[in-house]
Amino acid sequence: MQRPQHAPPATPPTIKLTEGWHCLHLYLGVNQKEWQQLPDYQRAEGREQLIQLLDPNREGAPKRIQTSVVSRHEADLGLMVMDSDPLVINGIRQGIRASRLGSVLVPSYSFVSITEISEYVPSIEQYTDRLKREGTDPSDPAFQAKMSAYEQRLPMMNQQRLYPDFPPFPIACFYPMNKIRHPHANWYLLPFSERAELMAEHATSGIKFAGRVSQLITASTGFDDWEWGVTLWGRAPEHIKEIVYTMRFDRASARYAEFGPFYISYILPPADALKELRL
Repeated sequence: MQRPQHAPPATPPTIKLTEGWHCLHLYLGVNQKEWQQLPDYQRAEGREQLIQLLDPNREGAPKRIQTSVVSRHEADLGLMVMDSDPLVINGIRQGIRASRLGSVLVPSYSFVSITEISEYVPSIEQYTDRLKREGTDPSDPAFQAKMSAYEQRLPMMNQQRLYPDFPPFPIACFYPMNKIRHPHANWYLLPFSERAELMAEHATSGIKFAGRVSQLITASTGFDDWEWGVTLWGRAPEHIKEIVYTMRFDRASARYAEFGPFYISYILPPADALKELRL
C-alpha cells in the first residue's frame, strides 16, 4: 500500500513580491478653480502636508519616491513611487487625496507595474553560448576576460533591475509599451531563441547611451493595460530623443512594438516642484 504523499507547506498569502518592488507612476493636474477657492491658510497647510508626504527621507517613506514637473498639458506633477509593500505606495496617493490640496491635485494618468529581471537577460551559460556562436574561441584569453567581466556585472545589473536607485539626472521620460500580436508580426509566436536575439540587438543599441541615459523596464502584464513601462532618465533633454529615435530602428521595436503616451518631466524636490506649479 502506497503511503500518502504530503503536500509541501503552502506559502503564506502576501501582497509583497518574492523579489523586487511594486512601482507606481502617478500624474496629477492642477484644478485651478479649486485652488482659487482655498483660503491662504489652507493653501499653506496643504503645501506643508505634501512636502512632508513626498519627502523621501521621512520615516515610513516608500523605498523610492521621485517628484517632477510635467511638460505636456495632461499633467502638472509627476510621481514615481516604489516599495515592496503596495499599500505603502498607495499611501502616497491616498495621502494626496486626503490633504488640503486633495481637490486641487487631480490624478490624470497612472501606471502600475513591478520590477523584474527580464527573461532575455542572458545567464552565465547563455552568455557563454553566445560568445561561442559569435566565434570567440574558449581558449582565447579574450573569451575568459569577457566571461569574467560578465560574471562580475550580472549580479549588480540584476540588483539594479529589482531594487533600482534613481540616477542623478534631471530629466525623466515615461511611456508604456506592448509587443504586438498582429497576424503578420506576432511577437508571441516567435521562438524564444529569435526573440532573445532581437532583444540582444535592442540592448546593444541602448548600451551606446551609457552615461547619458539610464533606463528601467518594469513589468505590467496583469497589473495594467500595457505590458511594460519604460522609464528613462537623461543627462540632457536631447539624449532622451536620441535614444528613443535610435532604438526604434531595431527590429524588436520597428516590427513588434507599440507605444502609449509619453510623459517628459523635470525632476525637482517636492517644495521646488510645488513652487514651479505656483502652488
